[in-house]
Amino acid sequence: MAPSKKNGALEKIESYLKEAGIETRLFEGVEADPSDETVMRGVAVMNEFQPDLILGVGGGSPIDAAKAMWIFYENPNFTFEEAAIPFNLPQLRRKARFVAIPTTSGTGTEVTAFSIITSKETELKYPIADFNITPDMAIVDSNLAQTMPGQLVAHTGMDALTHSLEAYVSIMANELTDALAMKSIEMVQDHLVESYEGDENARAKMHLSQCLAGMSFSNAILGIVHSMAHKTGKMFSIPHGCANAIYLPAAIRFNAEVAGEKYADIAKRLGLEGNTTEERVNALIGFVEYLNNALHIPTSLKEFGVPEEAFLASLDVISEGAVGDPCTSTNPREISVEQMKELFKTAYYGE
Repeated sequence: MAPSKKNGALEKIESYLKEAGIETRLFEGVEADPSDETVMRGVAVMNEFQPDLILGVGGGSPIDAAKAMWIFYENPNFTFEEAAIPFNLPQLRRKARFVAIPTTSGTGTEVTAFSIITSKETELKYPIADFNITPDMAIVDSNLAQTMPGQLVAHTGMDALTHSLEAYVSIMANELTDALAMKSIEMVQDHLVESYEGDENARAKMHLSQCLAGMSFSNAILGIVHSMAHKTGKMFSIPHGCANAIYLPAAIRFNAEVAGEKYADIAKRLGLEGNTTEERVNALIGFVEYLNNALHIPTSLKEFGVPEEAFLASLDVISEGAVGDPCTSTNPREISVEQMKELFKTAYYGE
């Protein structure tokens, strides 16, 4: 059951809209890693109902799915293959506007230009990136995040941290995105573990932290951690934030060759120990590993439960896919397929 239904948010929203005399139609049943089939089922409902306002309520999956439904509702002849070409979407807002109401604290999709949809047939992801799908309004109410189970808090919190860390070292980073990312990282340091333990104020702070992270990476874009997670999440049934958390230490170590100063700057701002760039980078990696341990996140794909035979059999495919993922284009360090294979092996065996 979605958090938006558990905490009564959906009932409240429907009540407010009814009180205002607004006719509504509810579409439910969006799975984790929403599929193209689910999107098209939603489009069919929209075509029948003809809404002029779309509300995406829930975590990243329902809101991402609603964004994609919006695209095909407004442009019925468009295809997912066309949508996956970055910044290639046709005009929106001729039929409807879009409002996002997040009930989890991690994806930041309520303020981003992104939507991730999975092909039901191939299990490959369509990463849709276009400023046209940035919601017209985001309602970020921390009360909606209070009922998240601990594991969801852990995974979404590490997703938010990954967003900020990758945005901070992206080749498209600037002073504005850095400020947003750094504040979000500081809030993660101060509040994520307490949020995991159920502290209400900490959960409110994390709900804002993930939104700041979303604003940062929607402009600076991401890096290889997300590329790796995109290619293995559905294949190995790894929750997105958990995959990010597992890949993050190895990616920082790889990127530090060219982004060491920026990583060291983060470590310094967090008050982590170290006098040299190398020491501070290691301290930042240690901080990520501390969070993973405190949040009971596996240290490797093997510990998560991915069978070694399945991992090795798919290594070529996931490595090539990750290198070709759009997020890799803004990673601070270029990476080859062979280097990506080694990163995946490091993440699998926990070396």
